[in-house]
Amino acid sequence: MQFRSLLAGSAMLALLAGCATGGPSGQESDAGVSASEQHYQGTLPCRNCDGIDLDVTMVGEETGAAEERTFTLDATYRNHPQTPPPENYAGNWEVLNGTPSDPDATVYELTPNGDGQIYYFQRINERTLELIDPERRRFENGEMLQLQLQRQ
Repeated sequence: MQFRSLLAGSAMLALLAGCATGGPSGQESDAGVSASEQHYQGTLPCRNCDGIDLDVTMVGEETGAAEERTFTLDATYRNHPQTPPPENYAGNWEVLNGTPSDPDATVYELTPNGDGQIYYFQRINERTLELIDPERRRFENGEMLQLQLQRQ
């Protein structure tokens, strides 16, 4: 399975499979990506495995030139019955402003080079990014899903 199609699917499957954990967290006004390199890690829910370990490194500054804002995204599946190989993507990232529920939110749009799905992460605070859908909405099922990455 390709991560680019499984990522969005796993979030939706997690909703259906009742894999929701954690609680809501509010938007905080912390600094965004301002160092030259930020590293985030987390484990996303997976219906057919123990989770998808996600490792994202964003290079560049929010106010820097677009060509200087690059990222790598590595995904590894835990105990998946089909044992898919790790997936690795690289490309550029942009800063988007606002979501339907929070016009002041900061969203990072990660666009892989070549084939691949665009990923959207909302900055929850300076240490936390949360995977959101292409319409810039948070995935919810009564409780917030554990779709967050923590800065390392």
